Amino acid sequence: MTATTVAIDGPAGSGKSTVSREVARRLGWQLLDTGSVYRALTWFGLQRGVDLDNEQSVIELVPEFLAAWRLSLNPDESWVRVGDADVTAAIRTTEISSQVSKVARIIPVREAVNERFRELMFGTDAPGIVAEGRDITTVVAPDAAVRILLTADEAVRIRRRQAEQQGDDAAQVAASVAARDARDSQVVNFTTAADGVRVVDSTTLDLDTVIDTVLGLIRERSAE
Repeated sequence: MTATTVAIDGPAGSGKSTVSREVARRLGWQLLDTGSVYRALTWFGLQRGVDLDNEQSVIELVPEFLAAWRLSLNPDESWVRVGDADVTAAIRTTEISSQVSKVARIIPVREAVNERFRELMFGTDAPGIVAEGRDITTVVAPDAAVRILLTADEAVRIRRRQAEQQGDDAAQVAASVAARDARDSQVVNFTTAADGVRVVDSTTLDLDTVIDTVLGLIRERSAE
């Protein structure tokens, strides 16, 4: 891999997607939104009538899904497609958020998806790529040049997610964030930074400050 890789992990509503996109945009790099693949797989399973509580059924769906899944790596073009369907908006609904952990917690699914992520990162011809999502700093890209755990207090994360999903019931959004954290924590550790992972707590920081902090960590590593 010749591209510089920045890996950003963190709990739901921590701001990692927004921060990662803006960092990639400012650097002129690519962006890999890993969480979108699990959301898209969840959407695909629901469309096919698959019981997401049946792990084997979900596992059997993965090869067909990955053959059809496409994701923009351009931070200025936010789209996700499954075959001919543009699912960019559909996968961000509260319904998908409440179901996605059923898919994301299945280890064989994660292994297959992680392999695809590595192919995308190793195959990029961009000078750098920002990869964000669960497991990215420890399992998917443990050798990334910069690894960051972006976190925030739960109440703050819930408010941010509610702002993103205007029109959805506030209590439902709050419950979705808390429940997803609880479920995902059974499979991945996104609350404690592994050795070499830098922590950025955005609880009391505005968006621009968080972005500048992440850019500062990248420049610091580049200077080394």
